[in-house]
Amino acid sequence: MTSCRLEIKAVPNAPRTQVIGWLGEALKVKVHAPALEGKANEELCSFLAETLGLPKRSVRLLQGDTSRKKLLEIDGLTREQVVALLLP
Repeated sequence: MTSCRLEIKAVPNAPRTQVIGWLGEALKVKVHAPALEGKANEELCSFLAETLGLPKRSVRLLQGDTSRKKLLEIDGLTREQVVALLLP
């Protein structure tokens, strides 16, 4: 099965959830949800899964549960495919 890992710099409490662009090696994503009780993490994973056309279970948080710097694993796509879909 194809999968990739992607570093994310998450910014919670944004006016809307959106991909901003690259910040070094990490992809900066603004998340509308607050950073309370994992709500921002849930929204981040759901947003990316929906944007990439994948089931929610295909996007998992591996590291950074309480940090703005996160490591996600995305099943079903290569890194190049993910980048092409998120930053057209």
